[in-house]
Amino acid sequence: MQAQTPAMKMPSAHVQISTLPNGLRIVTEAMPGLLSASVGLWVMAGGRHERADQNGIAHFLEHMAFKGTTRRSALQIAEEIEDVGGYINAYTSKEMTAYYARCLSADVPLALDIISDIVLNPVFDPREIETERHVILQEIGQALDTPDDIIFDWLQEVSYPDQPFGRTILGPAERVGAFRREDFVEFVTAHYGPDQMILSASGGVDHDAIVHQARAIFGGLKPVGAKGMDHARFIGGERREVKKLEQVHFAMSFEGPGYRDPQVHAAQVYATAMGGGMSSRLFQKIREERGLCYSIFAQAGAYEDTGSITVYAGTSKAEIADLAGLVADEMKRAAEDMTEAEVARARAQLKAGMLMGLESPSNRAERNARMLSVWGRVPDPADVVAKIDAVTMEDVRRFAGELAGARSALALYGPVAKAPGLEAIRDRLAA
Repeated sequence: MQAQTPAMKMPSAHVQISTLPNGLRIVTEAMPGLLSASVGLWVMAGGRHERADQNGIAHFLEHMAFKGTTRRSALQIAEEIEDVGGYINAYTSKEMTAYYARCLSADVPLALDIISDIVLNPVFDPREIETERHVILQEIGQALDTPDDIIFDWLQEVSYPDQPFGRTILGPAERVGAFRREDFVEFVTAHYGPDQMILSASGGVDHDAIVHQARAIFGGLKPVGAKGMDHARFIGGERREVKKLEQVHFAMSFEGPGYRDPQVHAAQVYATAMGGGMSSRLFQKIREERGLCYSIFAQAGAYEDTGSITVYAGTSKAEIADLAGLVADEMKRAAEDMTEAEVARARAQLKAGMLMGLESPSNRAERNARMLSVWGRVPDPADVVAKIDAVTMEDVRRFAGELAGARSALALYGPVAKAPGLEAIRDRLAA
């Protein structure tokens, strides 16, 4: 019998959702006993919403939001939130851009005022654009100098070639170097409408007070309408970048389920069992038994219309062939002998990771915004736990068998001239 996860023993929290007439969605989750809160705006405008000539602008725009508004200078933005001990930040992903703050409960109105100001009223001062352009070019340079970072961009590009979904979030240096003020204005006008935003807050928050303030700030804005996205098509292929490095960096991906696919939980359990921790198959076989690497892991990624299972490892030039072969062997063997103990351990890791994360108001605010964007509601964590618990050993074995024949991609970086290629690994999986 499967052990019961203590999901319902978590401190009670209350999710409330309101929608303004112009489409702005507001979701709050009061967490009793907390004196702090997290509040933010999640905008449905990420890397995959860019045209080819806009690649990198969503991320650049995220930077520019902090460079001054019609009401505040860049310094005032930082000082006002830090004067009350708060913290403000942002990030850009494939499918959205988020602007968020942590603060004490009493300072939620101030945090919301600052966040809405930087999102709705940026001035895009040409001098600040030039300054931040140099910052982002340095960020791109840093990524290029970080092998276990840039290899995932290359893997994404070769998995989804010639598509918005396959392009990097940072964008190419030549494109970043060409953006002008009118480019930012165009992107904001097209995507930053209230109907494409979710205001999410968790912790010591009052739903009615946040809705009242949001109505005053956003209520007069006009919706912009949802913008269609190109359907992501996992095609696959290989990219090999030869460079004199100490290690070979190996990253391989397989087409997996999107987050609406019924198999998404089986994919997560499989990836966790294969490479989600020190007890996982890949870690035990390739690092602990054979000593072929220091770092190795597998992970499942899910998006609106696609997903992937990714394996990464770093090893020596002399041992890359052995490592690649063992990865293929372990993936193939999982379809035949994945055990109930391995599946139970993976389920426990997934559930514990989710439930422990929900003790943070920041994680709750982010989860609620993402769930609302995907499902139009916020599923109870107990429902997610039940779906994870429903994944059986047979489900994982079946998924492993299907994955061996899925489309795949390979990225190699370092002294890789003689490393085995994608076809050789595929042949080993099929043998």
